[in-house]
Amino acid sequence: MGAIPESGSREWARYWQYAELPDLDLLRARYVRHTFPRHSHEGYVFGTISRGVEDVGLPGGTVHAGPGTVVMINPEVPHTARAGVPEGWVYATLYPSSQVVNDIAAETTSLRGTVGFAETSVVDPYAARLIDEVHRAAEEGNALAADTLLRIMVTRLLSRHGSTLHARAPRSAGARDAARARAVLEGRMATPPTLEALAAELGTSPFALLRAFKKQYGMPPHAWLTDARVRAARRMLDAGAAPAEAAAEVGFTDQPHLNRHFTRIVGVPPGAYQRERARTYKTGLDLPT
Repeated sequence: MGAIPESGSREWARYWQYAELPDLDLLRARYVRHTFPRHSHEGYVFGTISRGVEDVGLPGGTVHAGPGTVVMINPEVPHTARAGVPEGWVYATLYPSSQVVNDIAAETTSLRGTVGFAETSVVDPYAARLIDEVHRAAEEGNALAADTLLRIMVTRLLSRHGSTLHARAPRSAGARDAARARAVLEGRMATPPTLEALAAELGTSPFALLRAFKKQYGMPPHAWLTDARVRAARRMLDAGAAPAEAAAEVGFTDQPHLNRHFTRIVGVPPGAYQRERARTYKTGLDLPT
């Protein structure tokens, strides 16, 4: 593994997957000007900052995460991220699947069902060091160490801060409309209706649907759709599709349109993302300026 730069004003990022741990994505990066728009993840997020400050915008407010802090975000929780200080932030993040985390919970804790975290950030230097050591082990090709350290880290955080998440049933008419709207957008990702047409199809008004959707999913329909399109594009890239093909399939106007939104949400351009997914070991990749 080549050395990743730790100084200067340049942004860099490496988003990859270690072949021996296919249900875990890894990101190590330095961001200064880069801002993540509101988005969510299908799995969990465990991140730690080694330098600088990251401001994470969540439904309950903004978390100012500095060195020694571990940020924990549950699946499908909308959030933003940006630099909290002029010099930006350097961090290592792990994205294990929901299955991985819930399997660890069932094996090592008394938690049952779908697990999660009530706290979004905790000061835990040991857990922070474990996250960094998972990265280092994966970068060195040490599957046994990477898997072991990941399980120790997840167990520690679940034991100290975990709880069982209770799914919210869409009881209100607004919540049901939001769920129906999401299903329509998922089914017509490449050719979505306007907000007015969507509301008419569901028998409600545009502003009522907008309010209900934001309440249910934490972002308006157009922002949710962009996030969903990027997720779909990622799956296509993982399967070997060219970025231009993925852009057309999921409804982006062209490849530059995909590049812009993909880079903002994932943190690296789609071409760099795909190259790293196809290789087990690689040096850090610079973001375009």
